[in-house]
Amino acid sequence: MIEALSEAERAEALDGLPDWDYDEGRDAITRQIVFTDFAEAFGFMAQVAILAEKANHHPEWTNVWNRVEILLTTHDAGGLSGRDIELAEKIDAILGD
Repeated sequence: MIEALSEAERAEALDGLPDWDYDEGRDAITRQIVFTDFAEAFGFMAQVAILAEKANHHPEWTNVWNRVEILLTTHDAGGLSGRDIELAEKIDAILGD
């Protein structure tokens, strides 16, 4: 069973993810990334899709032309979990953050 992060764990994790925002209502983290064009945005999404599939942990996301908005939460845990933090860190690594 996957556990949601405690308040202290969440605060510590968010300190390491400065480009992500915390959504208190959903107990989730979000990030918006702007690329130069649709092809670059879609290429990024393809890279994340491969990581997400390997981890069996899939983001909620939208793409409009050059923008990708990502929301990470663990439904089975009822909120933010270590799986979300790990995927956010991998996403940041793809972006070179």
